[in-house]
Amino acid sequence: MVTTTRSTPVRKAWRSLIWLVVIFAVLFGIQGAGALFSNWGWAPKLALDLEGGTALTLTPLLAEGQEVSQEQLDQAVAIIRQRVDAAGVAEAEISTLGVGTEQKIVVSLPGEPDAETLARIQSSAKLEFRAVLAADLASNVVVPDPAETASPEDGESTDADAEPTPDPTPTDASDLAWITDELQAEFDTFDCTTIDAAETNIAPADEPLITCDDIGSVKYILGPVEVTGETISDATHGLVTTSTGASTGQWAVNIVFNDEGTDQFAAVTTRLIGLSGVQNQFAIVLDGRVISAPTTNAAITDGRPQITGSFTEASSKYLADQLKFGALPIGFQLESQETIDATLGANQLESGILAGLIGLALVVVYSFFQYRALASVTIASLVVAGALTYSVITIMSWHYGYRLSLAGVAGLIVAIGFTVDSFIVYFERIRDELRDGRGLVGAVESGWKRALRTIYAAKGVNLLSAIVLFILAVGSVRGFALTLGVTVIIDVLVVVIFTHPMMQLLATTRFFSSGHPLSGLDPQALGAVYRGRAEFRFSSEARKSGANREAQRRQTIAERKAAELAGSPRDGGKES
Repeated sequence: MVTTTRSTPVRKAWRSLIWLVVIFAVLFGIQGAGALFSNWGWAPKLALDLEGGTALTLTPLLAEGQEVSQEQLDQAVAIIRQRVDAAGVAEAEISTLGVGTEQKIVVSLPGEPDAETLARIQSSAKLEFRAVLAADLASNVVVPDPAETASPEDGESTDADAEPTPDPTPTDASDLAWITDELQAEFDTFDCTTIDAAETNIAPADEPLITCDDIGSVKYILGPVEVTGETISDATHGLVTTSTGASTGQWAVNIVFNDEGTDQFAAVTTRLIGLSGVQNQFAIVLDGRVISAPTTNAAITDGRPQITGSFTEASSKYLADQLKFGALPIGFQLESQETIDATLGANQLESGILAGLIGLALVVVYSFFQYRALASVTIASLVVAGALTYSVITIMSWHYGYRLSLAGVAGLIVAIGFTVDSFIVYFERIRDELRDGRGLVGAVESGWKRALRTIYAAKGVNLLSAIVLFILAVGSVRGFALTLGVTVIIDVLVVVIFTHPMMQLLATTRFFSSGHPLSGLDPQALGAVYRGRAEFRFSSEARKSGANREAQRRQTIAERKAAELAGSPRDGGKES
């Protein structure tokens, strides 16, 4: 019984195509799951210029007598833009409005922002580390009374009219001398439900602070600020791990201080480990509220503390992003929120899509004119690349906050030309191999090895340009750079796992392997007919059509000298 097996190129081709099917299945599976369980749509979300959105007007929140400067506003605009971009490429527009002391910040976002987005934008994210002086847990005050004196011993006289002892001057931020009678009375009557009215987020840094935790269940008396968020150089979020590397399932925010913050934090924790009770705690205060008040078990001298609390993955990332980009120089409150129309609208989107379709049609016409039936591979590859791009853009839109703007549409249109470049390079390499006398199967494999280096080099430059543009640009230009970078990666993927495998399979078909004139791979039309042992002859048909000139241009110097000695066809010599 005779069995036949597929050749190695064919087996590799089918293996690549199977991987392509798997990739499509994964992408559409992700989209389907998102549509069923997370209310995803099957089309990408549009940006502000195409869909419209919401305009938020933020008014500076200032203490009495405080004024806002242009430098503070510019810094606030930059930080808000970083915060918005950290949540996805939404291409928001952020600017200042008004003049002088009446200046405000206007943030225009696509769609309708949720509560988390509003908090991300307007919260100042002012982080402070303060020593805990007193705490009230469930109405049980745990606070030493600095004015408390010992009861008089027997035989010791008392003088009710004696002058009161003046409050001693505090020696450090943990000194209980900060708690005066007035501060104690204020603490006793403080209500956590009124913390917003207390404006704890703009409290002086060199004075003690009465505030509550973020859920309003515990109130504190805190010492002056000892370490500020301005000394944070980086912040990340992640799961807490044990000393053995096992995950506890608890989310935390990991902070990295600069040199100044490292020294300050080391001094604070070194002092606190010698104290007991609530004075052993230091409070991490964000915008006037205590988000965590851990005890101090050891001095932290490496400048890398970890904040734990009732964090989720989203809330820990949210806080890490805010700390990473820094606190706003001043606080803001939402003055107004209104819906705005699209700046360009559906007509511009339709015009962009029409331009893309016209460009695609021209590419198809050129491909059939230049490559005959081989153009079918180009068209099929473009369809596959388009489907992959659409799926990836849609997933990015619903999962990562990406918004498709008109600039992004332009990036997709430009990508059509970049994608076709890869096919042209590959096809021309195959034609070169056919001119050198190889059979189609060998020409496909050899041409692929030569073309792949060129494709990688060209796409590497395109991808590098997109990355640099994405990092340095803001707004809609980032959207253009992102779509360009995504399409470059998809272009290489399609060429590797679809275009080349399809050529491997077509090379085994009779229509293409025989060099049919309509295949686009006819050796005679390319100017050379293989005779054997790397020698060529030029047919009379090729000479009449001018294809012999192409072969003569491709001759080596030695071949040209040999032809001159033997007498070229133009000199009346015989054909070799």
